[in-house]
Amino acid sequence: MEWLDALILGVIQGLTEFLPVSSSGHLELGKAILGDNSVPEESLLFTVVLHFATALSTIIVFRKDIFNLLAGIFTGKSEDLIFAGKIILSMIPAVIVGLFFEEQLEALFNGNIVLVGCMLIVTGLLLFLAGRAKNTGKNIGWKDALLIGVSQAIAMLPGISRSGATISTSVLLGNDRTKAARFSFLMVVPLIFGKIAKDIMSGDISMESSTSMPLLIGFIAAFVTGLIACTWMISLVRKAKLHYFSYYCFAVGLVAIAAGFFNG
Repeated sequence: MEWLDALILGVIQGLTEFLPVSSSGHLELGKAILGDNSVPEESLLFTVVLHFATALSTIIVFRKDIFNLLAGIFTGKSEDLIFAGKIILSMIPAVIVGLFFEEQLEALFNGNIVLVGCMLIVTGLLLFLAGRAKNTGKNIGWKDALLIGVSQAIAMLPGISRSGATISTSVLLGNDRTKAARFSFLMVVPLIFGKIAKDIMSGDISMESSTSMPLLIGFIAAFVTGLIACTWMISLVRKAKLHYFSYYCFAVGLVAIAAGFFNG
């Protein structure tokens, strides 16, 4: 992999991991537009490195929250134990889907841009509705955590934004915007590290197709853009600006659907 490819992929990963535009959907659209052979193949090692970079950027942004949460857990603080329990509960639907429906999910990532377009429109609708919802000071409850977790599992479909789906679901359930964004980003960190561990233990990681320099460039690009995108996303959620991204998702979704029918 060339260093320029690594830089571009790192920037895309850093932005789309946090901004509600669906990284998986855009990857499928890119393959459809450029052709599978025109898109640089990412090695599993490179993918792991990029995901680790964005997970690290999340930890940096929420370092105080994570430190206080861990301290509270170790000291037995009930409030922090309850919050950790809600995080664990929210992870269960995605874990179930990832473990038992992995092959079915992979089958959907086959260049079906009509499906991607439809899912982008669904994402856009969620963002539009969430942008118009009234802000509250409500904390996320146990039922909310489970429903947000279900939305995260659904977001494994190409075209559904994980951050967009989880934050929108939380806001539409009447939760405080800032707390919704915080919960959305914290709930995905354990899943990312779990996926990294799964990939490492699979034995499929190879150093043959990746050299140290592209890996380093990709990591730095994903980490820096991830810091920027995560901070920006929190600000946008707090200011109820999610509807800006809804217009983008609507436009790209409609173009994708039209292109899919035209090419079909």
